[in-house]
Amino acid sequence: MNGRTVAPGDTLQLRYALRPRGGADLVSNFDDPEPETVTLGDGTLAPMLEQWLIDLAPGERHVFLLDPWQAFGESQPDLVHTLPGTDLPPDMEFVVDQLVEFAMPNGETVAGRILEIGDDAVKVDFNHPLADLAIEFEVEVERILPSPGERQAQPD
Repeated sequence: MNGRTVAPGDTLQLRYALRPRGGADLVSNFDDPEPETVTLGDGTLAPMLEQWLIDLAPGERHVFLLDPWQAFGESQPDLVHTLPGTDLPPDMEFVVDQLVEFAMPNGETVAGRILEIGDDAVKVDFNHPLADLAIEFEVEVERILPSPGERQAQPD
């Protein structure tokens, strides 16, 4: 070990868990056979979570207690939409409180939580499911992978 700590853009082998403060794990890979390989900045982890990894040393386990504004933010009222039934996939059964992936016109998908189901419309909350929650982010960086040829960054 060369004593290096995590820096922006590093590729890491990572074990982590996310849970509402004092609650059950929503996401955890501590029990998986292999850690997850994550490159900081590639969108795998939310930028709000990535910032807590900077300067961590491999092999240490940390639990960060994050307030909503440090994690997934406060919910935004303008992210709650009532969608006409004609905008919904005809073959889908909806259940209140269900998380549903919706395809956007640009091809991306966005998850929304069903709030209400009406006769010809569905009310959907597109806020992050963890918005408004104080979060425990437990993390252990197993190792920092060597970046492929750090000398390649010269302009040609």
